[in-house]
Amino acid sequence: MGPLRIVVILILLYIGYRLIVGSRRQTPPSSSASETQGIAGDDILEKDPVCGKFVPRQQAIQAELDGTTHYFCSEECCKQYRDGL
Repeated sequence: MGPLRIVVILILLYIGYRLIVGSRRQTPPSSSASETQGIAGDDILEKDPVCGKFVPRQQAIQAELDGTTHYFCSEECCKQYRDGL
């Protein structure tokens, strides 16, 4: 075998090795992916009693009515709920 052929085979073996080892080292995506979207991974979704939309609890409008905390997607829904009581 000529020296050029040996070099080509060694390069191909190295590339194959890097592909195999590289695929084993990949880690699953971190949990911070949801944080970049503005919603914490452990945030609970609450259903707006007026329009039925689900809103993350940390972003919802909260109102204490009838001794119960209600969560709304907007001030308008909160006002509609209060007016309906």
